[in-house]
Amino acid sequence: MCRIERVRKIGARESLEVVHAITSLTRARATGADLLKLSRDHWGIENRLHCVRDVTFREDQCRVRKGSGPQVFAAIRNAAITLLRHLGFTNVVEGIEHFQDERAQAVTLIRCGTIE
Repeated sequence: MCRIERVRKIGARESLEVVHAITSLTRARATGADLLKLSRDHWGIENRLHCVRDVTFREDQCRVRKGSGPQVFAAIRNAAITLLRHLGFTNVVEGIEHFQDERAQAVTLIRCGTIE
């Protein structure tokens, strides 16, 4: 078990958040540094993937809810995010806007797997 304190600064405002976590790792495998790394890794995934899916692709507003549809749409969103990052876009929105302007390049990418 561990306690993590986070200080958030937004403008002049500062707030303290306290989180308690439980792990099945042994004490030898779960030093304070190990637990902090696990927490940061978790939030890194949240910020780099889930937040992008929720905000940029508006996943929560998607009306597809039955059968395999939700998983298929999630896979397509993940593939788009991965592809844009692989192409060097650090901002997913910029990558989407690029291919909105360069539709022929998007089609080439999908067909050939590369762009010139």
